[in-house]
Amino acid sequence: KMKEIILVYLDRSGGLEKFVHDCKKYNDSKQSYAVYRFVISINPSDVAELDATLGNYILHKPMKAAEIFQSVCFIAIKTLSLIEQLQTEAQISILLKPTHLPPLPSYVLSLSAFPFNYTSKRFYMSEGIVIAMGTVTKYTQGARFLCTGETCPFSEGFRYIRVHLPGATESATVRNDFVCSLCSSPLQEDMKFRVLGDKQIVEMIDTKVLNALKGYSDHKSHFRIQTFTVFLRDELANRMTIGNHYKIIGIPACVQNGPQATVCIEVSSVQLCKPNGPSFIGENFKYLLTLTSSSCWRFTATLANIFASQVVPPGTYNTLKLAILLSLVQTCEIENADYLDLLIVTSDTLITDRLLNYSLCLLPRGIRHPSSSDIFPSVSKDKHGTGSASIQACSALLAQGGICYIGDLSSYKKDKLELLQSVLESRTTTLFIPGKKYGEEADQQVTISVQTNFWSYVDVGSSPRKHTARDSFLIGQMDLSLIPPNLLDVFGLLIYNEFPSCQLSFPVVHHVLQKAINPEAMLYRVSQQFKTQDYEE
Repeated sequence: KMKEIILVYLDRSGGLEKFVHDCKKYNDSKQSYAVYRFVISINPSDVAELDATLGNYILHKPMKAAEIFQSVCFIAIKTLSLIEQLQTEAQISILLKPTHLPPLPSYVLSLSAFPFNYTSKRFYMSEGIVIAMGTVTKYTQGARFLCTGETCPFSEGFRYIRVHLPGATESATVRNDFVCSLCSSPLQEDMKFRVLGDKQIVEMIDTKVLNALKGYSDHKSHFRIQTFTVFLRDELANRMTIGNHYKIIGIPACVQNGPQATVCIEVSSVQLCKPNGPSFIGENFKYLLTLTSSSCWRFTATLANIFASQVVPPGTYNTLKLAILLSLVQTCEIENADYLDLLIVTSDTLITDRLLNYSLCLLPRGIRHPSSSDIFPSVSKDKHGTGSASIQACSALLAQGGICYIGDLSSYKKDKLELLQSVLESRTTTLFIPGKKYGEEADQQVTISVQTNFWSYVDVGSSPRKHTARDSFLIGQMDLSLIPPNLLDVFGLLIYNEFPSCQLSFPVVHHVLQKAINPEAMLYRVSQQFKTQDYEE
């Protein structure tokens, strides 16, 4: 009954037409393959309407469902003479790819929920951000084995075919200790029939982790950051870009790598997640806009004046706050977008750092770069035992479409500053992957797009060459000998903050002291009227 329903579904959904087309490509080549691979797209809702049992098999026993599809496809090929070279049913490899899964909690993969049933070998959906990507390597899709016993009937033909299954390692498909089920003689692989495919290993993190990378400490929640491993095979290789946010559907499996076991996901479908725009803009801001519509500057000036009243008193640091707001509205995940990178020259680093940190947290993708790690992508050896190269995302790519706050520029060495200058000029970074080191025949050069705004400051107060007024000071001139002039030029906006730390204005001192005594206090009426959430929206 299920086989009939599969045929009906394939006919109605256009899957049969695609299947016949794929068979024609195999038949036209006239070459005999060990494995004939077919990818079948499945809409679980449509299948469940035709037959609930089959729909249940596809969602909860995909391996079993693939066997029934395999049988249907074999009968179809033989009945319609679609592939003349095909000999046994075992030569057909079916990959079922669901278009979606039911939007229920039991289909969402959570690495923190207990118990985590990764042995069920069924479809789950998950989402996250790509934090590391390996280079594309080869794996064995399928292989043909022959019995070494001369008189055994299985010493020829296509009786012993091994194909890759989700979660299986290379040794599960190809090994030299298989024996014949008929005469118990060792099996030997027929190397002429080995079928290779592309494989890529990707590391992802949950999107909630980004909150931990914004640079503020929230003592109310404690969590552990853990990546999860994703396997992209064949047509899905190179479908992901490092730093992007994806929804995936796949089958979790446990992979043994020496003494360690890793939970990974064999992906069957990948979908890029685009950030949602603001759901609405607060009523207070709409009302403010109508009040100030007579002037093209009044709305912006009012916004800058009252912005970040949780950190500094309204009316202070207005130029800096306006620059921050301008940079915040420039953030978007579009190729060749306009970027506004800020460089602030200041001796008052404490207030500047607090302002930038507060502003960073308004964005979903605001990352505070820890000075001990790399700003831009780096290459390391893949830890899954393949020996191939793995590209790590680092701060700049995790902040893609947002802002990467890199702190005090004067604390970075010359080589890092030169790399930063190069990225700000071209909005790309290039990685060299030596082939000899990572088991490849040739060296590779990978260019990665960096779609991120950068914020930084220079502490003129901490420099041994103190910022001092000179007699021959020209109007508008300042001493910026701390940073290479070429690097200064590539920042979109330079803010010169004139408050020396020893001469803080009274309102700022009063604010800092009040906040130190009572951090949760709302010091100004405007803070209650225009909340942080309103600015976020």
